[in-house]
Amino acid sequence: MLLVGGCMVGPDFERPDAPILDNWGKGANLPVDSRTGFTSRSAHSVPWWHVFGDETLNSLIAEAYRQNVGLQAAGVRVYQARAQLGIARGELFPQVQEIKGGAKSIRFSAKDPFIRDLERVGLVNDHITRVDAGFDAGWEIDVWGKIRRDVQSADANLKASLASYDDALVTLTGDIAATYVTVRELQQLIAAARRNAGLQKTSLDLTKLRLDNGVATRLDVNEATVLYNNTLASIPGYEAELAQAYNALSVLVSEAPGGMKTRLGGRARFPGVPAEVAVGVPADMLRRRPDIRYAEYLAAAQSAQIGVAKADLFPAFSISGAIGVRADDFANLFDNGTTAGFINPGFSWNFLNYGRIRNNVRVQDAKFQEALLSYENTVLSAYSEVENALTGFLRAKQQAVYLRRSLRAAHAAVSEVDAQYEDGTASYNRVVDAQKSLLVAEERLIAAQASVLTSLIAVYKGLGGGWMPDNVKGLISEKTRQQMAERTRWGELLAKPVEEAG
Repeated sequence: MLLVGGCMVGPDFERPDAPILDNWGKGANLPVDSRTGFTSRSAHSVPWWHVFGDETLNSLIAEAYRQNVGLQAAGVRVYQARAQLGIARGELFPQVQEIKGGAKSIRFSAKDPFIRDLERVGLVNDHITRVDAGFDAGWEIDVWGKIRRDVQSADANLKASLASYDDALVTLTGDIAATYVTVRELQQLIAAARRNAGLQKTSLDLTKLRLDNGVATRLDVNEATVLYNNTLASIPGYEAELAQAYNALSVLVSEAPGGMKTRLGGRARFPGVPAEVAVGVPADMLRRRPDIRYAEYLAAAQSAQIGVAKADLFPAFSISGAIGVRADDFANLFDNGTTAGFINPGFSWNFLNYGRIRNNVRVQDAKFQEALLSYENTVLSAYSEVENALTGFLRAKQQAVYLRRSLRAAHAAVSEVDAQYEDGTASYNRVVDAQKSLLVAEERLIAAQASVLTSLIAVYKGLGGGWMPDNVKGLISEKTRQQMAERTRWGELLAKPVEEAG
């Protein structure tokens, strides 16, 4: 029976076939080459956010990795999965292990006539003492691989929890970078609105002066007043959005709101965009995207559950037994002749529940098939996510080129129409139109520049790029680790490196 312990019923998991995409850019209808700013060579194994050359952004991400609460929770789930794997592995050894011991003292009634008759002939004392100690054990032999399949499932779930942690890293990094870009965008929009409001205030003052001199109309003053106050009215809305973005960043780095404004300062500049972006090939993404690995490991865990269910179709073999010592006094407990024990091989077979067990196998198989389809859908969604980000990045860059030209022309138009208005060769509505166009051109360019950055962030996020900064060690912070160690004896489990999770 022990020799056939190598048999395992159920399927052996193999990595599912994934839909194949040869090269990036097909969804964007643009080739990925140097002309578009992309290259198909693999990206360097460095934190992708460093390509922006923004130390403030780098420090925010490093701080979030150290203390983000959601990331800490994902790390704790890995330790939970490690402990679950330990439970599953423990089932490979005797499942029942019990050390027993006891003492019993019995005193008979002296008035019992039957006892008195036995005592008279010296057969029974009125007091009996019994002392015993022993060890019981029971072991279900893993003939059909049920327990080993369960270990496989637990191991795959552990790997899935690690992939989930990596996915949390990628999401956290992308969210911080995107929110940081939003902060810089809003700061620039506020600055642009104030600049334009200053320009419009100058025009309003000039129009009032011209009205006093009889060379302008009340209508000109009213138009200037409307434009100026409309521009001022946009600023509180931007400031409210900026405050919300500051608070969102505070949540991402897990600190109380209020300090982010001072930390980021008023430098309303976007991070730099690299001249060339290495995106690799789609096969690189399949290896790096943590949500794809997560879906694969979930499928592997479910595949093993088919074997667990199938093992119930066959008889279960077990060995139980006990060994111990027994005597009438503790002093004689370990003398010769006090040893007692038994061994009891056995088996059980739920053959009358064959239909229920078979249907449970079908349930597990259907869940496995669902996991395979979910894996395929995850891959397809990942392809689409990257292609959408590539499209957004390339089109936003093109849009920014046109908008820069538009902004230069808008500045020139404002200067020209102001001069014409002062000369009396242009009506004031031309001034209003030019200043409106200038404000719109600035706002659209700022939005396009932000879209370039957020789309590039989405590209990196879609490719699965998430690397841990050098100053971050392990899955949880030292504070979290200390709290868990003080509460429960974790042994070496908390100190085990990430790569040794299995």
